Amino acid sequence: MAWCYPCNAKPGRKWRRANVYWYWRCNNMAMSILNLTIPALQAAYRSGTLTPAQLLDELLIRCDSYAEHHIWITRLSREQLQPYLEALEGHSPDTLPLYGVPFAIKDNIDLAAIPTTAGCAEFAYVPSEDAFVVAQLLKAGAIPLGKTNLDQFATGLVGVRSPWGACRNSFNPNYLSGGSSSGSAVAVALGLVTFALGTDTAGSGRVPAAFNNIVGLKPSKGLLSTRGVVPACRSLDCVSIFAATTDDAAQVLALTAQFDAQDAYARPNPDTNRRNYGMPAKPAFRFAVPLAEQLQFFGNASAQACFAAAVEKLEGLGGECQRLDFTPFLQAAKLLYEGPWVAERRIATAGVDPAAMLPVIRDILAGQVEAKAEDLFGAQYQLQAYIQQVTPILAHFDCLLTPTAGTLYTIAEVEADPIRLNSHLGYYTNFMNLLDCAAVAMPAGFMENGLPFGVTLFARAFSDNRLLSLANRWQQALQLPLGATGVALPASTAPAVGVDDRIEVVVCGAHLQGLPLNWQLTERGGELVTKTYSAACYRLYALAGGPPFRPGMVRDEADGRAIEVEIWRLPTAQFGSFVAGIPAPLGIGKVELADGRWYSGFICEPYALASATDITQLGGWRAYMAAGLPTKNRTTARPH
Repeated sequence: MAWCYPCNAKPGRKWRRANVYWYWRCNNMAMSILNLTIPALQAAYRSGTLTPAQLLDELLIRCDSYAEHHIWITRLSREQLQPYLEALEGHSPDTLPLYGVPFAIKDNIDLAAIPTTAGCAEFAYVPSEDAFVVAQLLKAGAIPLGKTNLDQFATGLVGVRSPWGACRNSFNPNYLSGGSSSGSAVAVALGLVTFALGTDTAGSGRVPAAFNNIVGLKPSKGLLSTRGVVPACRSLDCVSIFAATTDDAAQVLALTAQFDAQDAYARPNPDTNRRNYGMPAKPAFRFAVPLAEQLQFFGNASAQACFAAAVEKLEGLGGECQRLDFTPFLQAAKLLYEGPWVAERRIATAGVDPAAMLPVIRDILAGQVEAKAEDLFGAQYQLQAYIQQVTPILAHFDCLLTPTAGTLYTIAEVEADPIRLNSHLGYYTNFMNLLDCAAVAMPAGFMENGLPFGVTLFARAFSDNRLLSLANRWQQALQLPLGATGVALPASTAPAVGVDDRIEVVVCGAHLQGLPLNWQLTERGGELVTKTYSAACYRLYALAGGPPFRPGMVRDEADGRAIEVEIWRLPTAQFGSFVAGIPAPLGIGKVELADGRWYSGFICEPYALASATDITQLGGWRAYMAAGLPTKNRTTARPH
């Protein structure tokens, strides 16, 4: 029960929702708890209607009211929080991007001077410094409320494998919260923190998001440093981000995705992933879903109906859907627990007495103990074969869509059948890190029992912001409330952006499909988007020299016509080498298409036209090649 700060009066328990605010009533004033999204808190701090100290006092009271949910392993006291408040003195939201923003930390991630347990008291230690990712957040002004509950040693997707008690679902305490980052997700869903850190090796940053109606970002491997994180599978681990909105998740990602040279698995964040978060300006995109017979809902017809509705909704937002044979993804998923990667989990817990572990964790770690080096290499060969199969799939689609989990079980059901039901929850998640994907779990509505259902968008590595942008569009369209709070979704503050990490290039000559230089596009991962025409204001010339023979396209608004062209989509990372290979007098500029859009494309220096043959009347390079030798007298009807 909250207290009124100005008068110290004890209010009644009644509260009401009004858009994005909750009000606690007393005789003298209404103490408002803002929605905890970053923009809302910043606005409240700037206006003076709320201070970080007031917010923390209220949140500590609210945390007490959810004690039965077993969210925390170590929650910081008011005294322990005071140094973080003092560090904000002399600052404001204008100087610190996360000024006074409360967050939670999964208890396998270090916070200096606070025990890290990884869900095992016998393993606990007190770190002398913050994990790298935590340090970035503290520098930005965020305040850690505490360390959250988890499946022991981050091994599980259920949230019940903890000596601190089963973390309970934010909507119905009889159901799973999801794991292993259970406490972090529930803290966000119940409005106790703005965002939370989790980890994700096999789905731990996504399944809890789905079960609690929040956003869960599993970044590309190596994007967020894992220094100061207790490993599960060191080569696969990711630090994950839970938030109520994609806007908040994107801002936390931007602040934490800093390259850490002391992390052996760290990878720099490319420019194409550091920008372009927002509301997608491009209306159309392509996505894939598994074949109907490969979808698994484990008898949950309501979840199946929710996913069918999600596919239709994504199509309604401009997505072109294609059914896809999901076999290589599903086969790769089996390697995680049925293959020698289990040995990595044993390495992480090598100094722990097995008797100190929960029996279910001990049983899992006992798997594959007979595996040999040959088995490891054999599994790696299998995995590489799957990577080769999925790479062109990931390149072709803007994203793939799956349920985050096919169903949601009660705590009692999982306690009766802990291994099998846990494995069901990893059906759509276990392959992600093995195949080097980025993923965003997002709320997708509610099942007939009133519990949340979630879906996941995923794509190739370093597509994090592109995925978040699509998820933002999805979230704004669905207008679901934030977590379990009932607080209305605020309007996105993100600008309209182009969210592709590929560049569309207009070609008009030897780079056309099937012609001699087309390989320069295809070997760089280029793919044909469409065949079309330029605006009716260009002239086309056959340049001197060759082979290969090349055309030059020049804009002529007074006496031009439409020229046959193709649009190819090329990975941005490959665009530079493609341009570098273009010989003079050709170059890349902007070309206008018949529908008025402008794209990067081939243009020609005017000086080269003196020795060139004007072939504009043929309407395109293919027609010229079919005509044989250059001729200024041959004409063809303009194609339509």
